[in-house]
Amino acid sequence: MVTISLIAFFLAIVPTIVFCRNLSVFQTMKSPQSPAVNPDLVSVLVPARNEEAGITKTLTHLLASDYQALEIIVLDDHSEDLTAELVKDFARSDSRVKILHSDELPVGWCGKQFACWQLSKAATGRYLLFLDADVRIHPHAISKTVSQFVDGNSNLISCFPKQETGSLLERLLIPLIHFVLLGFLSIRQMRSRSEPAFAAGCGQFFFTDRESYLAAGGHKEIRGSLHDGIQLPRTYRTAGLRTDIFDGGDLATVRMYSNAREVWGGLQKNASEGLGHPRLIVPVSLLLFIGQILPFLAIGFSHLLSPVGFYIFLAAALVSWLPRFVGTIRFSQSWIGALLHPLGVLLLLMIQWTALLKLMQGKGGNWKGRSYKPLTGS
Repeated sequence: MVTISLIAFFLAIVPTIVFCRNLSVFQTMKSPQSPAVNPDLVSVLVPARNEEAGITKTLTHLLASDYQALEIIVLDDHSEDLTAELVKDFARSDSRVKILHSDELPVGWCGKQFACWQLSKAATGRYLLFLDADVRIHPHAISKTVSQFVDGNSNLISCFPKQETGSLLERLLIPLIHFVLLGFLSIRQMRSRSEPAFAAGCGQFFFTDRESYLAAGGHKEIRGSLHDGIQLPRTYRTAGLRTDIFDGGDLATVRMYSNAREVWGGLQKNASEGLGHPRLIVPVSLLLFIGQILPFLAIGFSHLLSPVGFYIFLAAALVSWLPRFVGTIRFSQSWIGALLHPLGVLLLLMIQWTALLKLMQGKGGNWKGRSYKPLTGS
């Protein structure tokens, strides 16, 4: 049992060390030193399907941007609610807002990727900002992003907005985005190496220039994917281009899901392209279970442990908690989610295995009224 406790401690402390090292380089974007005299046009591209609950706030925040050289194109993807009507109201009052209506979804395409591909073809700006319809940007967000892109050496940059959570399941699971990202990916290596294996991003906020987008093949290259956060940066890197990620807590805010059912379905739909990939799920499950869950279970059965084993498991539990407490402070996350960290990880694993079971049965997920078969290629 002492040997198992040492393994648990090792698997707990490694992601904690990686997480803490990443905090110093996972920074917000730099502010521009002075406003651009003749700013290049930015095309803000928003795919929208049944977004009446939030599209008004999204457009209101976009129009309040301090970066004025904007065109905002919203693609209504066969919405069954008032999304299109709400966007048309904005378009009538502000010429920067335009609305497109999606063509029929071709076979083999995911709805979001097809929407983004259509938006890219309609855009006229030098720069393209792909923004989810539920993301609310701050006034300086686009200015800072343009400045970061121009001064940096990447062809695609992405930021992780501040994640708002409401239900208990949201508080348990959504903060794990930062835990997994910063605990299991070396950002320093991601920036110094160009392999697709180091691809990372957030599909809620992608910024690129038109030339790079076309060179990479854009969303057409990931047409069947449900996980653009990984697949679009991977496509850029495959084409020999560079990608980068930033803390976007000062740039934008989003609430990904509005209830527990949406959380479960939303995380499950793209699991097979991430942690739940058939080639990853077993090692990932062992790593997370032994390092993040087992120490807490062992403490609950302390009467079965030797004193040495107990204290090692206790140290492992405290070490595994540390990133969640640090993340709660740094990223304004839920304290309840941090305290119940092992339960959140257990639920995350359940989602991954449920997705794999569906994949083995030839079933996909459902999202916004559409059924999808997940992509499992490398």
